Amino acid sequence: MTTFRPRITDEQRRARLATAHLLAPAARATTPEEVADALVALHATDPATVYLAVAARMRDPAPARLERALYEDRSLVRMLCMRRTMFVVPRALAPVVDASTARAVAARERKNLLKVVGEQHGHGEEWLAAAERAVLVALADFGEATAAALAGAVPALRTQITVSPGKPYAATPRITSRVLGVMAAQGRIRRGRPLGTWASSQFRWAPAEPHPDLPADDARAELLAHYLRSFGPATTEDVKWWTGWTLTDTRRALARTGAVEADLSQGPGHALPDQLDLPSGTDPVAALLPSLDPTSMGWRHRDWYLDAGLVPELFDAFGNIGPTVWWDGRIVGGWAQRPDGEIVTELPTPAGRTREAGEAIATEAARLATFLGDIRIRPSMRTPLERRLSNGS
Repeated sequence: MTTFRPRITDEQRRARLATAHLLAPAARATTPEEVADALVALHATDPATVYLAVAARMRDPAPARLERALYEDRSLVRMLCMRRTMFVVPRALAPVVDASTARAVAARERKNLLKVVGEQHGHGEEWLAAAERAVLVALADFGEATAAALAGAVPALRTQITVSPGKPYAATPRITSRVLGVMAAQGRIRRGRPLGTWASSQFRWAPAEPHPDLPADDARAELLAHYLRSFGPATTEDVKWWTGWTLTDTRRALARTGAVEADLSQGPGHALPDQLDLPSGTDPVAALLPSLDPTSMGWRHRDWYLDAGLVPELFDAFGNIGPTVWWDGRIVGGWAQRPDGEIVTELPTPAGRTREAGEAIATEAARLATFLGDIRIRPSMRTPLERRLSNGS
């Protein structure tokens, strides 16, 4: 017996982005928390990405409002979770993210660290546990502290390891950042306010409140429901890639979400029942999104919003996407900030070079420049187009 699957077109998926991802001016949020809720998780590998992703989707963006959410109200939580990547998630969702992904990431990271210090120094579980306890004692005294200050107070953090031995790029870093990263992934410590501006990556560390202990299967189903609400329809491969789960865990979670199957241009996909009646068209909108933006990195299969010819210019060698220009639900080019603060764009796709698109993109570039003000940013994952534009070539 053949089961009927509704068809959802690429055009319908692109139309949904304008409102679901708060890109249309009328859909923009009033608070950073609303943006995080709409996108499930904000990429935070580059600290500036969080601010720029929020600014692109707020009616009246201001860095101070996001700083307050992150460091005073703590309504947003920075976590190492999906795909061993740093994200900022809503506080209410943090226990779900912890149980569904972060715990497994933390366990793998700690196991790998123990292997290295065991092979190179003969240290084992007892030694690492003592170092972790010492970090917590030091933070109780400091309140907040930089990694350098903690290394000064905890001698074990100054232990050096050899990375890539025998290679031309071999290095002997301290284990400070790895220990603190593991403890953060476990939810025992958290990143506090950075040194310098909001674009700085030099964070202070502080004690963290533990997350409630949720069953992993329940948490995976709940996280997937949030993902489909924001990013559906999506394929099984999209879900597996975004979460970093095994195929078995992905399929088990999908079965518990109430999602229905739908035909996409990439093959069978999954959508929540109320996503089957998608719009066939909306007024086109422009957006300038930062490197690793949640919309740009929300799916494994991207051909419905990204032309393959743009990939070599917009991605680095490790699959990280740089700053992008969007028009009518598609990526049409990239942008960069020059040393004098000017926001410059390049639009290889003809759709982005119409008069309507050009005016809308220019408006968004001006809005972004106003938000940045005197701040200068440079993505840590640099792409060919971003490098060329920022250098003025």
